[in-house]
Amino acid sequence: MKEKVGADVLILGGGPAGLTAATYASRAKLKVIVVEEGLAGGQAATTYHIANYPGTPGVLSGKELMNNMIDQAKGFGTEIHDLKEVVSLDLQREVKRIITEDVEYEAPVVILATGAESRRLPAEGEADFRGNGIHYCATCDGAMYQDAEEVIVVGGGNSAVEEAVYLTKFAKHVTIIHQFDHYQASKTAQEEAFANQKLSVIWDSEVRSIVGEKHLTGVVIENVKTHEMSTVEANGVFVYIGMQPRTTIFAEQIKLNQWGYVEADDEMRTNLAGVFVAGDVRSKTVRQVATAVGDGAVAAVNAERYLASQKQR
Repeated sequence: MKEKVGADVLILGGGPAGLTAATYASRAKLKVIVVEEGLAGGQAATTYHIANYPGTPGVLSGKELMNNMIDQAKGFGTEIHDLKEVVSLDLQREVKRIITEDVEYEAPVVILATGAESRRLPAEGEADFRGNGIHYCATCDGAMYQDAEEVIVVGGGNSAVEEAVYLTKFAKHVTIIHQFDHYQASKTAQEEAFANQKLSVIWDSEVRSIVGEKHLTGVVIENVKTHEMSTVEANGVFVYIGMQPRTTIFAEQIKLNQWGYVEADDEMRTNLAGVFVAGDVRSKTVRQVATAVGDGAVAAVNAERYLASQKQR
């Protein structure tokens, strides 16, 4: 028998959006439970440093910022149930239900804050070397490449360029492989990269396959303009080619846009009554910790209003 647990608000996901929603809702004296598949903190907790979050010393580690958010939410009474894999959920009922391997949660309000995850490298052999040569988090795995001769970073946006600079702390040399002939990263990130002597870039190229047997030894790349193939030797590859929303578990119940992100109005209301959304999983153009936090606050305030209106019925 699964344990049955009730709440006023269930929040799916414990990143910046989910934790902010939890802080606001708990402070409004609602019973709030955050259900998180991994560890609370989300992507932000694995970010090497966050330099533009208001009210902080300027630069601090993502882990530090998220630990502060976790402590704050708990301080107002939020329960965080992490390492809970969601098996199924029913958001269409008046009382929503989220079922994990050992618990059946029920609440009249659910806030979806499941975030997004790294898009996998579409290259032959990626699955074979994932976690063993191919990585998606420099903060998590960069130290494995202390004194490595060569590390590759795939991508050209802010994450790729910033994490490539970070990886030069460990590896002797880092090569960025980018499909275009210019970076999409901010001017600040680009300047830092161009000034770094341990960093170089191969433009107009995409990784086609991974080279190696027991250990990764390099990648085969194709120049997208000339279609010339070449091999670049490397000890490890870090991939930053965009994100994809984590919506699989509720995709059949919630209205999504063409890219799979949850559609909602400015008040964070989805197409289902009592179901709100916040953070990177929402359809929007800017995905930052600051915007996730804003979403979380709006979702929680409107969740509280929804509950009050239900009681008046």
